[in-house]
Amino acid sequence: MCGILAVLGCADNSQAKRSRIIELSRRLRHRGPDWSGLHCFEDCYVAHERLAIVDPISGDQPLYNGDKTIVVTVNGEIYNHKALRETLKSHQFHTGSDCEVIAHLYEEHGEEFVDMLDGMFAFVLLDTRDKSYIAVRDAIGVNPLYIGWGVDGSVWFASEMKALIDDCEQFMCFPPGHIYSSKQGGLRRWYNPPWFSELVPSTPYDPLVVRDTFEKAVIKRLMTDVPFGVLLSGGLDSSLVASVALRHLEKSEAAQWGSKLHTFCIGLKGSPDLKAGREVADYLGTRHHELHFTVQDGIDAIEEVIYHVETYDVTTIRASTPMFLMSRKVKSLGVKMVLSGEGSDEIFGGYLYFHKAPNKKEFHEETCRKIKALHQYDCLRANKSTSAWGVEARVPFLDKEFINVAMSIDPEWKMIRPDLGRIEKWVLRNAFDDEKNPYLPKVSDTMLMNASFVFPDNTPMTKEGYYYRTIFEKFFPKSAARATVPGGPSVACSTAKAVEWDAAWSQNLDPSGRAALGVHVAAYEEEDKAEEIPRPGKVQKLAEKTAGVV
Repeated sequence: MCGILAVLGCADNSQAKRSRIIELSRRLRHRGPDWSGLHCFEDCYVAHERLAIVDPISGDQPLYNGDKTIVVTVNGEIYNHKALRETLKSHQFHTGSDCEVIAHLYEEHGEEFVDMLDGMFAFVLLDTRDKSYIAVRDAIGVNPLYIGWGVDGSVWFASEMKALIDDCEQFMCFPPGHIYSSKQGGLRRWYNPPWFSELVPSTPYDPLVVRDTFEKAVIKRLMTDVPFGVLLSGGLDSSLVASVALRHLEKSEAAQWGSKLHTFCIGLKGSPDLKAGREVADYLGTRHHELHFTVQDGIDAIEEVIYHVETYDVTTIRASTPMFLMSRKVKSLGVKMVLSGEGSDEIFGGYLYFHKAPNKKEFHEETCRKIKALHQYDCLRANKSTSAWGVEARVPFLDKEFINVAMSIDPEWKMIRPDLGRIEKWVLRNAFDDEKNPYLPKVSDTMLMNASFVFPDNTPMTKEGYYYRTIFEKFFPKSAARATVPGGPSVACSTAKAVEWDAAWSQNLDPSGRAALGVHVAAYEEEDKAEEIPRPGKVQKLAEKTAGVV
């Protein structure tokens, strides 16, 4: 991730002004600590702070067209740059940077080339032939950009508002999917997908299309000349990113750090995320890095988090804090780029409140609203909390083509339908439900149904038990090892005989103590009823106490 700053049409082009631009650009250096660049042309300044990921040797910015009359400063990655170069064979390129293609596309097509770009980006381009300029932000707003206006009539653009706040009378967030043109005057939208109208789509759900499009989104993001990793919380989204990346790593052009894919997870010691992340990493066989922080570490970091993320939104700050701390440790290990799982909940309605969506129209419209607002929340967090330490986060779920495919599906398929066995994000889960070549740790219904044939002794009764048993058998395949483990039905750690005490227990396949919580409350309620002595609040207090102990 890089930092960009451009000041265009300022009244002062003195050495003092140049020094001021350098000073302001330095405020963005955490985003790009590898090199700094500045191009001055009359009353226009184009600055860049570089994080070198693609072509780290020759790809310093600003970048130029063949005769250097067009200057561009870019924060981003253009994943289809090689295909675009093939359409520009008459052009002379100076570097291997993926971003250099922008200057040449503008020279060839004018301002209408933006939709040809496949990637995440924010850039400012200056055409010195007529002193015109454009500024552009990617479709969803994965990369940040701000626009401001100076008292002298100058127009400013920067990756973060900390570079504008002292020198601009007014500034605002540059809207995603827009272009600012000095020729045409003002902002206009360049990204106009069908889903943006929020009309309910009717395309039938095809799981293989969803899977194929997402795999392509991950593969293209393996474009790197420096070591990278995957942020793995153990949830569905990050786990799929890691699984797909691992499958295609060897065939990609990605620079590898050793022979294994590296994954990272952070949390308080003993937290569920750490456990889940470790389980998925063990299944995939990644080189997993489990990072810890304390509550006090989080509290101490809040001021820095707010400075870097540039928001006071409560949920964003909460989510940014561990990501900010993790990014520092990731960078200390020599990693500059990570893949992350943001965007899936917005696209597929993964938040719990989607259970209450009254119909598919409301469901779809809410997903549209959520995607449109991502640049103010999860994109802001993912980008700025990582770039605070010079790490770039890439988000495959927010791939332009993948969003188009996912948002064209009839939302009836995305609705949470317990009666049909569809939980949240069922569309995504089902697309990667491959029994022959599973992407994630999984036990299918068929496998559980045939468990007695695979494991005739102490046959597992739940999918969780089946999964644990397969791992055990991998390490300890002999029957003697099997015999060391007790078996039989149990509830709340009871013996098999005690299960006969209550008919309902025989239907309960979960051995956990929590599975029998209701029996504590029921027993005391029956006792109270028999004695006909009211004891207000006793049952509730006992239940709470019991839950705490279990």
